[in-house]
Amino acid sequence: MSTPLQVTARLRDPVTADDHVRGPADAPVTIVEYGDFQCQFCGAAYPNLHELLRQRADTVRMVYRYFPIANVHPYAERAAETAEAAAARGRFWEMHDWLYEHQDQLDPVHLSLGVEQLGLPPDELNAEVEGRVYADRVRRDFVGGIRSGVNGTPTLFVNGVRHEGGYDLPDLLTAVDAAANA
Repeated sequence: MSTPLQVTARLRDPVTADDHVRGPADAPVTIVEYGDFQCQFCGAAYPNLHELLRQRADTVRMVYRYFPIANVHPYAERAAETAEAAAARGRFWEMHDWLYEHQDQLDPVHLSLGVEQLGLPPDELNAEVEGRVYADRVRRDFVGGIRSGVNGTPTLFVNGVRHEGGYDLPDLLTAVDAAANA
């Protein structure tokens, strides 16, 4: 009797200048997160990833890619497109953080208030989101996630290999330290 071969999912789309990146470009560890702003599990992972970046500031480069699961999370695509509209104005990470810190306020009215709180032009952003200006970018991330075997959120890749561990801080620190010393 043979043992089934375990296949490790790998990141198919390399990190490019188009990605949203936090941390040093030459960091020895790159984490790519496929996330959904309305997903409660992404929301639970968010503070741990934030703390991981704080504790391993010189070691980790964090990349965020959109993976809105619209059939489960009705505001996820709009939130992703709003984040991309903020990115067009150099404010992606501020919007990213606001979205995760206000997950229960992603309906269009509250989202518009959040945009305003960040000092972004709500009418402009709303018109761009309504016009689906950034839909192709969100779709490109989503399709790249599918190609890489993403089937739920959050999904993390550590140096190109899917992270199969947990999303609590000790698990993430262990994964990063192992990758940094590999």
